[in-house]
Amino acid sequence: MKIRAKNIDLHLKYTFTISRSSEDIAEVVITELEHEGIVGYGEASPSGRYHETRTTVGDFLRSVHPERWDSPFQLEAICTQLESMSEWSGSARAAVDISLHDWVGKKVGVPLWKLWGLDKQKTPRTSFTIGLDRLDVMEKKVREAEQYPILKVKVGVPEDREIIATIRRITDKPIRVDANEGWKSVNEAVEKIKWLEGEGIEFVEQPMPAGDLDSIARVREKVKLPLIADESCVNVRDVPKVKDAFDGINIKLMKCGGLREALRMIHTAKALGLKTMLGCMIESSVAITAAAHLSPLVDYADLDGHILITDDPFLGVQVIDGKLVLNDLPGLGVVPRLESVRRVP
Repeated sequence: MKIRAKNIDLHLKYTFTISRSSEDIAEVVITELEHEGIVGYGEASPSGRYHETRTTVGDFLRSVHPERWDSPFQLEAICTQLESMSEWSGSARAAVDISLHDWVGKKVGVPLWKLWGLDKQKTPRTSFTIGLDRLDVMEKKVREAEQYPILKVKVGVPEDREIIATIRRITDKPIRVDANEGWKSVNEAVEKIKWLEGEGIEFVEQPMPAGDLDSIARVREKVKLPLIADESCVNVRDVPKVKDAFDGINIKLMKCGGLREALRMIHTAKALGLKTMLGCMIESSVAITAAAHLSPLVDYADLDGHILITDDPFLGVQVIDGKLVLNDLPGLGVVPRLESVRRVP
């Protein structure tokens, strides 16, 4: 086995701002795992929130040495070994994991959804994310998102009420809000969520800092809207820890390390009575499509990273009237769109 890595810049249509950061470009790494003449694609979209950069991803990938394994079919052994190499390497491990799964699907000639015994018709509708911005720009984003039936709105700033009120003046679509740890006290979180209860909100994602589970549990006791864990729930070991503070979890391949861990998280959460959502960073169609193959198993999807960018280097899962539409191609079912690839040193 050989692994090649390419650094690619993904350019956002709008500056993407959440309560703690902004970005115009997502620096991702596309991997190509080659064995027996078959190439499996993967992707890492590293986040500083989880102690990763494109440099750390490159260092990790160079340390993998895939020649030590006989075949990509050794998924369990390979992924277990990768996890032991570094604690904070979620997106780097995801790149290898996704590449392996793409290769296996191509080798046996079936798409991943079929390999896992799933029904591609049962994919959910994805939300479309409205990042923080000036109110007039957020209004413009909402109008441009007319084709998407569910909105996810970033909050966690002093102008939260004005943001939601502005959006509610122009649409009655279901809204999911994401504070990205932006509310710092129980009182602030409770006050804002109680106000949101009258605004047609479906649920609230990560209202307070990730490690403050006791405070989040207190918030949960005082509000009616479901709370979904994102930053508080990175991998399968975190799922039991958050069950008393949240009603569900947001699973991201870039946090947890790939498809195998994501599948474990889905089943563990279901066993504990938690709702499940598949989310994403800003990613190309490689990583988004990988997650979409698992989406028939979950309650909610927020897989829109590839439709927030202007230069996706791949074609994969489509979004039609908000619904994730998978194809019948083997593996991930992604095809390079080479003319739009922008490589950087």
